[in-house]
Amino acid sequence: MMKSVLKILVIFVISQLGSGAFAGDMSSAPPAWAYPLNTGGASKPRPDDGVLHTVPDSPVSLPLSAITNRFNAVDWHPDGHPSMPESVAHGRKPDVYACGFCHLPNGQGRSENAALAGLPATYIIEQVEAMARGDRRSSQPAMLAPALMWPIASHATPEEVASAAAYFAALPYKPWIRVVEAELTPKTEIAGVSALAPVTPTVMEPIGDRIVEVPENPELTALRDDASGFVAYVPVGSLAKGDEIAHTTLENRISCVTCHGADMKGTALAPPIAGRSPSYLFRQLFDIRQGARKGSTVAAMQTEVSSMTDADMRAVVAYVASLKP
Repeated sequence: MMKSVLKILVIFVISQLGSGAFAGDMSSAPPAWAYPLNTGGASKPRPDDGVLHTVPDSPVSLPLSAITNRFNAVDWHPDGHPSMPESVAHGRKPDVYACGFCHLPNGQGRSENAALAGLPATYIIEQVEAMARGDRRSSQPAMLAPALMWPIASHATPEEVASAAAYFAALPYKPWIRVVEAELTPKTEIAGVSALAPVTPTVMEPIGDRIVEVPENPELTALRDDASGFVAYVPVGSLAKGDEIAHTTLENRISCVTCHGADMKGTALAPPIAGRSPSYLFRQLFDIRQGARKGSTVAAMQTEVSSMTDADMRAVVAYVASLKP
């Protein structure tokens, strides 16, 4: 009996070594900083107090009920983008939220979800189809933001997906993330679904081996102002290390610029990633390495990230996020 148990244990250890579970800091557990968990569940709409809210440089005034309605893209700056298709502006009750509610009318997105502006329409469609098939999942199923997207992908019609993809693909992705190398970072708490915001009053703490991405103006981000971006604090030395990784070809890995382009603005082989959320980018690399994202569309990336440690991925996404879109 003991020999059988030892034999099974040896086989398990060998298999885990092959999968990278014990390779350096290739953690199998999703890092908490990259996968914020809202332990209270999806937030319930707050009662509308009748107050009309405003944001800078906007002629619009909105009640809280309009700001928290997931079937209504909060459009503070209607002159800043083309007319939104129905799938982006309102979605379809009861299963398909307005795409613009989470990804914002200008497609800039938030740290908890994708920035869709400027991505190829075919790429956006492929990703939604992968979610619907189950080929694109999260390494942390308890993270609410991606979990909310999977049912939408399953219920959205091809026409709804195509119209949204065409809309976001036509939008320019603008500078949105300010990357700062730091030894200290603001202490954070969950704000909204799966995003972080600094606690108040501000408390600083060591950054450690994290990337901490928070709104530049938490109050405006809470109002879903698509003109107010984010700041990402990254460990000191991240940008230089990430630059080196992105431009280095190893025996089992080609350089990032080979497919994503010298400026990381995308090629026919891979989407643009310059200037996009480092938290989001890290989750994609981690999910691909762990097998949560799979299928033919990410097969090449699975090879590339198979030998990357968590530290490698942190550095390269910090560097990529620091680039001009």
